[in-house]
Amino acid sequence: MTVTAIETVAERSVAEALEAMLLIRTFEEKSAALKAAGQSPSMCTSVGQEASAVGVVRNLGPDDLILTNHRSAGHLLARGADPGRLFAEIMGKSTGYCKGKSGSLHISVKELGVVLTSTIVGGELSLAPGVGLSLAMSPSDAIAVVFFGDGAATEGIFHESLNLASVWNLPVLYVCENNQWQAYVHRKETMKADHVSEFARAYGVPSKTVDGNDVEVVLDAAQNAVDYVRTMRRPYLLETYTYRLRGHMEPDDQAYVDKDELASWKRRDPIALIESRLLTSGIATQKEIDAIKERAAQRIEDAAAFAIESPYPSFDELTTDVYA
Repeated sequence: MTVTAIETVAERSVAEALEAMLLIRTFEEKSAALKAAGQSPSMCTSVGQEASAVGVVRNLGPDDLILTNHRSAGHLLARGADPGRLFAEIMGKSTGYCKGKSGSLHISVKELGVVLTSTIVGGELSLAPGVGLSLAMSPSDAIAVVFFGDGAATEGIFHESLNLASVWNLPVLYVCENNQWQAYVHRKETMKADHVSEFARAYGVPSKTVDGNDVEVVLDAAQNAVDYVRTMRRPYLLETYTYRLRGHMEPDDQAYVDKDELASWKRRDPIALIESRLLTSGIATQKEIDAIKERAAQRIEDAAAFAIESPYPSFDELTTDVYA
């Protein structure tokens, strides 16, 4: 199935979402394999959270700005980032988006509106009101979108950020990807509430929790959330309830994870869920889905080869684009 073969707009949207999700999954599994082979540094993957990234980012306009966290590859790829340049950045190569200086934990891509990636838990939340204020003071209808996890929602900066955005009427969409795990600690050990969306109401911010493993649900909810922020010029919090299927940071054997819980969430793998729906509805055949997988696999193999063959920065780059 090529995306152009899909007959309706709705069917095309779902097929394109599947292709984007498969690209993210293949990229992150390849990243883990490269780390295991000693060809790449470690990174934090978002395997299992692809529906959240794709569902939200596909609703953004070209002028919208993104602030993200240490599980950023999904957001970047959904935004249209070149996987070769992402691999290169992770490996510290000169062909990376930041010339190899950011790695996977601090990457920014100006041309895609990705303001920053913060490895500090909640760090992106501290900057979101500032980005939102700049947009509120401009003639543009662009919005800021800040991605964070349930771990960041237990940080004080989350509450400060949300309160400030509410008081100042800032066009910021807060997206909490509640993946149940905060590094090596389960969410239930650090918060009593099941849903981060409950916190938003105390600050007068509308919010919603949705099934973060169902890309169609996320696409619909994100469209409504984006429209609200863009039109009302006020904040909104969207919580995508999902699960991190790999460990905190590669390599990680997930020995600390309850095996039954992990197995239960694997049965709700977001990619398998949408594949099954496409097959059952007759929108796509297995052969067509396999073709999408092959395209994603080839693209990622080519991207990895590009990064591996790319040179490291020269010494004269040490102080270039670095500010004191």
